[in-house]
Amino acid sequence: MAQRHKVFELYRTLSHLGRDYPKGQEFFRTRLRKAFEKNKNETDPEKIEQMIAHGNFVVKEIEALYKLKKYRTMKSRYYNE
Repeated sequence: MAQRHKVFELYRTLSHLGRDYPKGQEFFRTRLRKAFEKNKNETDPEKIEQMIAHGNFVVKEIEALYKLKKYRTMKSRYYNE
């Protein structure tokens, strides 16, 4: 049950991050859903933990990209290059 909860939490987090995705929320949601459905029949606990770890890495990467986008926007507003 703990892994199931982690997977749901990861899906919720990624779905929330998809709201600000540059290509649109619907594009992000369909890709996210495909990725989770592709692995829905996995039963090996070690493999599931690896996929959860990879998902958490993706969350951190998306957050970093959003922060970089925000930084570049703020910088362009204050400095004319």
